[in-house]
Amino acid sequence: MEATILKWLKKPGDKVEQDETVVEIATDKVDSEVPSTTKGVIAELLYNENDVVPIGKVIARINTESNVTGNNPPPVNDRPSSHETSHYEEASLVEDIPYQPSESRGNNNAVRFYSPLVLNIAASEGISMSELEQIEGTGQDGRVSKKDIMLYLENRKNRSHQKHTEATAATTIHEVPSPPQKQEYGSPAVYTGNVEIIEMDRMRKMIAKHMVDSKNISAHVTSFAECDVTNLVLWREKIKEEFEKREGEKITFTPLFIETIIKCIKRYPLLNSSVDVDRIIIKKDINIGMATALANGNLIVPVIKNADQLNLTGLTKQVNNLANAARANKLKPDDTAGGTFTLTNVGTFGSIMGTPIINQPQVAIMAVGAIKKRPVVIETEQGDSIAIRYMMYISLSYDHRIIDGSLGSTFLNAVAKELEKFDPKRTI
Repeated sequence: MEATILKWLKKPGDKVEQDETVVEIATDKVDSEVPSTTKGVIAELLYNENDVVPIGKVIARINTESNVTGNNPPPVNDRPSSHETSHYEEASLVEDIPYQPSESRGNNNAVRFYSPLVLNIAASEGISMSELEQIEGTGQDGRVSKKDIMLYLENRKNRSHQKHTEATAATTIHEVPSPPQKQEYGSPAVYTGNVEIIEMDRMRKMIAKHMVDSKNISAHVTSFAECDVTNLVLWREKIKEEFEKREGEKITFTPLFIETIIKCIKRYPLLNSSVDVDRIIIKKDINIGMATALANGNLIVPVIKNADQLNLTGLTKQVNNLANAARANKLKPDDTAGGTFTLTNVGTFGSIMGTPIINQPQVAIMAVGAIKKRPVVIETEQGDSIAIRYMMYISLSYDHRIIDGSLGSTFLNAVAKELEKFDPKRTI
């Protein structure tokens, strides 16, 4: 919905070629480069570095060769022409939801668009569509922005308070002292002693907000299972050199885990859904997010789109390409959008299990722990025996609003059983 201007690579008066990078921006997910839409000369930069800008806003004006000597550029609030760098790449990724105005709006039959953010605010605040139509928008083409709807809510609250005050003005009551207010979250505190204070970077602030928001939105429950992955480990060890020679890619455990998760999602599709107020939206596309650690310690979740349509080789290439792009800071905004289920490998860092936080608006996330050799009791035709096996804990955090313990545990155990019965004679 918005992005931060990180760095301008051009200044007014600089020449620019079509598709040449003009500015670097950052969203809550990825950093991106915005190219020029035409060849010309930078006429004006409308925002400074570190400014936060909504999508749809003009951020720079470019004089093309045909109008370099022309008149001054139009005012900032004019609708951008075809030679302007008019918006971020993210603008094409945010789905505007059209709403056809009712007859009460007169003869204006044009479709009015509302962003998902505005619609979510309206739903949570009980604003009907007919009421939403009456809000005057200050965005492009009269579109209602977050600022517009928040101002409307504030004015509505003030009007309600004023009516309440007028209705009770004639009533005499004894004032009861208000309890002390809690310190607002995030307000600075004063520290004494030997401490080091580190300011969060932009990405860490966004992660912190998303994690708190997720806890507030979803009723988190985590279930655990243990699985014997000996067959899978030995198979990968046997074929990894041949696979790399043939495909030019290293095969890790991640595509094997994703392949197993996909099989189980098809049997239990509710795990591949989201919640919209009191509706359950089951996603027919299976887009698997894979949490990836960056060099600075932050995590990002690139998404494998339509993962169920890929074979193991395809999954391996997608996993490697996205992981490499993430570490090189070359992910595109679309690479992190549209996930329906997330896998995180806490075992990479040595943890044997974890309780991951759901990646909104999804309803479940699976964590796989470190694979460890352990002595375990195994059942054979000759009776029970103790053997050294490769064991792994897996966990599933799920949204208890729609997934109860029975379904969550059933899905988790289905994944464990699929991993345990991995065919050691499988060909590639």
